[in-house]
Amino acid sequence: MPLRTEFPGEGDFVVATVTSIRNFGAFVTLDEYNNREAFIHLSEVATGWVKYIRDHIREGQKIVARVLRVDPVKGQVDLSLKRINDHQRREKIQTWKNEQRAGKLLQLVATLLKVEVEAAEAEFASELIEHYGSLFHAFEVASADPKKFTKDHAKAAWVTAFLRIAHENLQPPSVEISGILEVKDPSPDGLAHVRAALLEAENINPAQIVVHYVGAPRYSIRVSGTQYKQVEEVLKHATEASLAKIKSLGGEGTFTRA
Repeated sequence: MPLRTEFPGEGDFVVATVTSIRNFGAFVTLDEYNNREAFIHLSEVATGWVKYIRDHIREGQKIVARVLRVDPVKGQVDLSLKRINDHQRREKIQTWKNEQRAGKLLQLVATLLKVEVEAAEAEFASELIEHYGSLFHAFEVASADPKKFTKDHAKAAWVTAFLRIAHENLQPPSVEISGILEVKDPSPDGLAHVRAALLEAENINPAQIVVHYVGAPRYSIRVSGTQYKQVEEVLKHATEASLAKIKSLGGEGTFTRA
């Protein structure tokens, strides 16, 4: 992926490599900012008193830190290791790994296009990062919804190659939502009416919808797909159709989202 050339912002989380440790702190290079140097003061290494800094970090270690101060004029960046929790650290590492993977996928796209990766970066990668927030997310969108991706980029010459690499290397994210349908009818034909109401739900989209018996009058309905909004719409239409059917037959029903 194209490396950022600007400075990080205060409060940003960054991935860095420890290059030198002193008694007063540690020097690191910022992996995402063209290996720009940054500094972690001893007081920002860990909470509490730090007796031996090497008990907490070591040369060559990959770390995640929070940006405390940035001085573009002097070229100084100050970081903190202690002002970040485990959840933030895991999220940042995953994002960084995703972007490393996106960089490799971009190389494959460039190979298909028979251009240098730098040319691909200049032609469309930087624009995709601006549009989607990250290059990896652009690949995710291309894999999950190729028609929309093609439309959004006006069938540019590079789109076909981009879609091919996304399709071959990324599985669309899976989304599943569910709830409980309660349908009942005390009439002599009530069982048939309930069955008809449940089939009404399933028939909205049999490939995405699964209905299971939980315990009369409760039935679990699950909808899965790759686009959250579309899955929500399918669930809405399925439950509305089922409830309308049971009411038209003289019964009653409710739906509760899980």
